[in-house]
Amino acid sequence: MVIALAANGFEAVTAESGPAGLAALDGSKFDLAIIDVYMPGMDGIQVIKEVRARVGNLPIIAMSGVQLGVSEHTALDHLPKLASMAAVVCLRKPFRPHELLDAVHSALRVTA
Repeated sequence: MVIALAANGFEAVTAESGPAGLAALDGSKFDLAIIDVYMPGMDGIQVIKEVRARVGNLPIIAMSGVQLGVSEHTALDHLPKLASMAAVVCLRKPFRPHELLDAVHSALRVTA
């Protein structure tokens, strides 16, 4: 992801967990957050809610590839139904670089 973003003129900062991402958010200004729904430390839904509490208008992309049970559905299929997840752009893993870039541009337009 970092390579695809950098190749298209974006600067990326990575974090290994939700708490590490939130600490980075507190220390810098960001134009966008890309948050995995499943990660160590705290789940992505909790991270998204905390990001919204700290920087309410920050564009967010939620990504996941973990299927729920034996269905073809992921947690992303349920996010749009949650009021707290309004304007979150969903990106299903695995994805190609152009799909990532489409999601980035879409997320940036949502809050523009």
